[in-house]
Amino acid sequence: MESFDVYKVKDEIDTALSSVSSDQEVEIAFFGGSFTGIDRELMISLLELAHGYIKNGDVSSIRCSTRPDYINDEILDILERYGVKTIELGLQSSSDDVLMRTKRGHSASDEAYACDLIVKRGFSLVGQMMIGLPGSCEESEIETARFIVSHGAKGARIYPTVVFYGTELCEMAREGEYSPISLDEAVERSAKVLQIFRDNGVDVIRIGLCASENLTSDEKYYAGPNHPALGEMVESAVYYNKIVTRLSSETHVGATLCVYVAKGCLSKAIGQKKSNIDKLVRNFGFSSVKIREDNSLQGYELVLDEERKRECT
Repeated sequence: MESFDVYKVKDEIDTALSSVSSDQEVEIAFFGGSFTGIDRELMISLLELAHGYIKNGDVSSIRCSTRPDYINDEILDILERYGVKTIELGLQSSSDDVLMRTKRGHSASDEAYACDLIVKRGFSLVGQMMIGLPGSCEESEIETARFIVSHGAKGARIYPTVVFYGTELCEMAREGEYSPISLDEAVERSAKVLQIFRDNGVDVIRIGLCASENLTSDEKYYAGPNHPALGEMVESAVYYNKIVTRLSSETHVGATLCVYVAKGCLSKAIGQKKSNIDKLVRNFGFSSVKIREDNSLQGYELVLDEERKRECT
């Protein structure tokens, strides 16, 4: 079985590499579970296979995802030996109460130990956190984002909680012990933690389930904020929040607002179906809102017309 699995992985890697140009930087990733918690011989066999591609110059490095309680010096010695550069840790919450309610099997102190050890050993750390878990709230999620930042993470993933049939969480929801958050709530709460990561230079790799995981069939999906455009909706919410905090306190009824954003950020700032424009008009009384690109701005920078003092056309 082990040999079969390894050869199957080799076929997957070869197929993927055949579609990548030679000038692209490529890495092999072991995702979908706790890689360092699988059978040790199988883990080493997979690492040996992947390391062969590094030695041949086909890929530059390896990354894997795992749990905080499956990290120690011995495991990191093995990962280092075979060219692993990035470790993604499931840091669903830094709240011990949430970790207990979700039966994660480890504590926040275990998370801190694993993060610090990974960073100390020179690996790049990515934290995977969740929004809307049992017992969590906006404040605990903000604290989790700050925890990930403070422990040296270079990247993060934000996953709003989706409930699938056949899980204990689904039974909790059916019994009324857990209420999945709405899509709107997931967007707002994810936007708050995304802003924390952005402000601290932590790269957010993903928001929400990727396309292959976006299971919406009646047989699999029970409830929760599962939406294919969730990431863009969260990005748009960040822009809305930034605009609102920059508005002056004077009345805006009947006025025209013009917002300047960096090139390539126009659709995010406008929002899906012009949602940000509609909310600004509805909530602040503007007669119209115009959003324009400005090549002098970068990243998430924005300027309002009242700050720039120029005509908005």
